[in-house]
Amino acid sequence: MLLLGDEIRTSRLQALYLARYAAELDYRVLEGASDAIRFPTHGPFDERLGYSDLPQISERLIAHGYRLTRQARHSAALLDYAGRGYFPPYREKAMAGLTVTDCRADTLYRFRYPYRSYAEFSAVPQRVAETLMFIENRDLLDASRPTRNPAVDWVRLGRAILGRIGRMVSDDFDAPGGSTLATQIEKFRHAPDGITADSTEKFRQMVSASVRAYRDGEQTLPARQQILLDYLNTVPLSAAARHGEVNGLGDGLWVWFAADFAKVNELLAAPDADGPRLAEQGRALHQVVALMIAHRRPSYYLGASGRSALAHLSRVYLRLLAEHGVISQALCDAALGQPLSFRDMLRDPPLLPADAGKGAVAIRNRLAGLLDSSLYQLDRYDADVSATLNGDLQRRISDYLGKLDDPAFARSQELLGERMLQPATLGAVRYSFNLVEQTPTGNRVRVQTDTTDQPLDINEGSKLELGSTAKLRVLTTYLEIVAELHERYGEMAVEDLRKLQLEQHDRLTRWAIDHLLAAREKDLPSMLQAALERRYSADPGEEFFTGGGVHTFNNFRREDDARETTVRQALQASINLVFVRLMRDVVRHTMYQVPGSSAQLVEHRDDPRRQEYLARFADREGQVFLRRFWNKYQGKSANEIRDDFLHGLRPGATRLAAVFRYLSPEASPQELADFLEQRLGSKPSDSQLARLYERNGPSAFDLPDRGFVARVHPLELWLVAHLSAHPQAAWAEVVKASSEERQAVYRWLFNSRFKDAQDSRIYTMLEVEAFLDIHRRWARLGYPFGHLVPSLATALGSSGDRPAALAELMGIIENDGVRLPTRRIETLTFAAGTPYETHFAIPPVAGERVMRTEVAAALRDALSEVVEGGTARRLSGAFKLADGTTLTVGGKTGTGDNRIVVGRGQARGVALNRTATFVFYLGPRHFGTLTAYVIGPDAARYRFTSALPVQILKSMSPLLLPALEPQAAATCPD
Repeated sequence: MLLLGDEIRTSRLQALYLARYAAELDYRVLEGASDAIRFPTHGPFDERLGYSDLPQISERLIAHGYRLTRQARHSAALLDYAGRGYFPPYREKAMAGLTVTDCRADTLYRFRYPYRSYAEFSAVPQRVAETLMFIENRDLLDASRPTRNPAVDWVRLGRAILGRIGRMVSDDFDAPGGSTLATQIEKFRHAPDGITADSTEKFRQMVSASVRAYRDGEQTLPARQQILLDYLNTVPLSAAARHGEVNGLGDGLWVWFAADFAKVNELLAAPDADGPRLAEQGRALHQVVALMIAHRRPSYYLGASGRSALAHLSRVYLRLLAEHGVISQALCDAALGQPLSFRDMLRDPPLLPADAGKGAVAIRNRLAGLLDSSLYQLDRYDADVSATLNGDLQRRISDYLGKLDDPAFARSQELLGERMLQPATLGAVRYSFNLVEQTPTGNRVRVQTDTTDQPLDINEGSKLELGSTAKLRVLTTYLEIVAELHERYGEMAVEDLRKLQLEQHDRLTRWAIDHLLAAREKDLPSMLQAALERRYSADPGEEFFTGGGVHTFNNFRREDDARETTVRQALQASINLVFVRLMRDVVRHTMYQVPGSSAQLVEHRDDPRRQEYLARFADREGQVFLRRFWNKYQGKSANEIRDDFLHGLRPGATRLAAVFRYLSPEASPQELADFLEQRLGSKPSDSQLARLYERNGPSAFDLPDRGFVARVHPLELWLVAHLSAHPQAAWAEVVKASSEERQAVYRWLFNSRFKDAQDSRIYTMLEVEAFLDIHRRWARLGYPFGHLVPSLATALGSSGDRPAALAELMGIIENDGVRLPTRRIETLTFAAGTPYETHFAIPPVAGERVMRTEVAAALRDALSEVVEGGTARRLSGAFKLADGTTLTVGGKTGTGDNRIVVGRGQARGVALNRTATFVFYLGPRHFGTLTAYVIGPDAARYRFTSALPVQILKSMSPLLLPALEPQAAATCPD
């Protein structure tokens, strides 16, 4: 019995055994994925810091191309220990969170949770420590027992056992808890849901706390001090609206009482004062005591219904503290004289710290998507992320753009004037800029910022009409077609070229043959240069049948109307009508060059096999298009499918009504009105609604006619409806279910009546199909959306674009036609310094050739001429390196004026936004975009053009040039 009594008092044998055992519970971090690691599966601490999510995080990152480079290996003893459900004994982090560093390892973003904590034990005021021990664990820091096990308080445990027996006799029996601070920490950090569900869980907590206490040896006083510190820093104290969960005394004081943590500690570390100062000390102590009690039932005591009970218990404990000499009677009286006043959550909510800059926001948004987490959850992960951004340059550019709403600064940067900015309306203009550096292992985003105060990132998260920047995509497609024609016909003998039977409307193939017949230099670079010298009229007088109707287009400058220019000159001057006609040639070429083209069938009406061939063609081609749409919507929910489909429609009441009545045939007129208001911004009149509802009813059109009215491929419309009704449908079932629809879509091919009307319908459908093929080309080069508007207006930007996607196209051009992955995140480290430590990195990936080298070179040269003598000539000579070298700069300007017509009386329509964009390359390594934009009806008041972003880029050249110097690459290594 003497030995047992000594062990209960000193824990001498426990110290000897557990210290040796704890030393075996170690781990090492080695290269590659671990074959000896156990992750926690529950526990609020492990869930919040992301430790329990690491298996799923690993799967997601590896699926997105990351490689697991280093990971912890558990010792055999630790594997066995964790396998039996105990919590590994490592030095846990009282404060942790997401850290993002830039390409030079400077901090871009740092989130630490809890926000307020004690850095070390010595920082805890003695009154606070003694108060906590009096309430929870009185002998915790008894220095006379250096090997004491802090996980077990035998006296307290005995009382708890007797209390449990008493509860069996009477429910009214008061049963005190047996938990020490050490076991409480194990509970609220690692137990499922942070609670003790049964005696088995209690035993697990006691064992885990005991082993943890001897992690550093037999002497436990430092471990006991750490226990008190960890408890104060991480004790759960419920959750608050507009803040989230609350942990730790520091955050608890601020959230619940609006008390300054540093001030509270200053007051409680000082000797008893008198007068007002003593009252302040009393208030601080009262708040601390209340939170120490509230931990027992935090949601109740800190909620509205439990606060009076908490105030009562706090007063009881204050008197007990004075009776036992922990505090003076004067301080007790001062505390009792101060009411427990909670923060007014409505008038003064405990808001989180402000968001980081746009670059960090972009990184966090990307991370949240990668890890399938919320930003709230992501910030609390124990993670270190290395980003590609250049933090210093990011801040300088962000600061510069942020000053452009100051009239004096805007004037100093030569940004005021005609087609630029006006002093009175500077505030509504927003700016977006991204700069990417090309490196051997990928394109690395160095700057990504905008001046909005919204979390939406315009660079990556928008769909804007960026005007004539679309001409770059059209020109790219045109030159790719020329290169394909050269590959097809370039080696043919002259006599064979002359024998070719060409389609009448395929002007591009006709030109290619004529060029190869006449030119001395028949190599591809020469042919591409000749293609840039082809001439087109800029006359706006022609009516174009496109998009299912007759349209006219205008040039920006009237003096261009009478010109006939080369494609090269039209790019320099951004002449609309030349590119509309060039787009028409591209569309017609696509119509006739697609294998099995419908256009060829229409031309050859006397073929005796026509009917049989048309039936086979309709079935085959229908499946081809259906497969494209199937791939587009794979893996999406019914709502996501509808949203994506509707997002690609050009707004218009008739089109939208035709689609809505097909997808929702049972919907009421009011539901149609609500839908149109959501998509168009206003409701139709009652009479207009009645017409739209009746004329687009389920029986009003067959599928081909409805597709014609909506200007969408009928099979896509059918598939969206089918997947909405059958979200789990497999491909084979879709093919079987669509057999009649595939024939119906091409039924017009069999009908020879009403030739004129039929021809326009045929052309509309052919145009839709041609744009599907053109879209595939654009998507291969990074176009971000699933649709192109099947209209020649796409050449002028009507299909929309995204600044980051334009930058990617420019990167392909700059890199000789090789598409490199765009990197924003280099490495990720989770749980550093813990048994769960895991490192990820993005491995080098070979680029994909998506464009011929010769096409890229021709585009670079043409784009440089836009700067040297075209719409971006303000930039000519603006970027000179320190050695006097002038960087070659190229780019394409674009101005977008996006409006929607909601009634016949508004010919110009309601303004949605106005944009001015410059997509550029700066020298051999850098490229990007700069966009100025106004969103909303106020956009109608603005007349700025793409001259604005060009001038801004010129003005930013002193900020950018240091990053463009050859030696600058060393400051942000791959």
